[in-house]
Amino acid sequence: MTNPQLIIQEHYAASGRGDLDGMVAAFAPDIEWTEMAGFPYAGTYRGVEEIREQVFGRLGGEWDGYEAVPEELVSVDDHVVVFGTYSGVFTATGKHMRARFVHHWTVRGGQVVRFEQFTDTHLVRAAMLVDDGE
Repeated sequence: MTNPQLIIQEHYAASGRGDLDGMVAAFAPDIEWTEMAGFPYAGTYRGVEEIREQVFGRLGGEWDGYEAVPEELVSVDDHVVVFGTYSGVFTATGKHMRARFVHHWTVRGGQVVRFEQFTDTHLVRAAMLVDDGE
């Protein structure tokens, strides 16, 4: 069996390369992916294709230079917790965003079965808001 921490490190490395296939390579077919309430893409998505379209597709289509950079990984058994920073420019407003995150990953049998995101949703949404001229 592959080390859960290595599997998650490989996900972030693929993300850094812009390699979507590599990002989802270790995802279980029935993976459950939860974006935090208040986040622009909030909700729970199930299955690789739904995550590709509703999360990664939207991030790639609506943001320039969007990154999720891991800075520290903590691994216990099947669980990996990642502390890092999001950044990018929302294309519709041209506003830059930088927000800290915590990701909780669950890996079983060499496959990612669950993901849950925690972040400052206000900072992300602020970059998406059009100034009203004030």
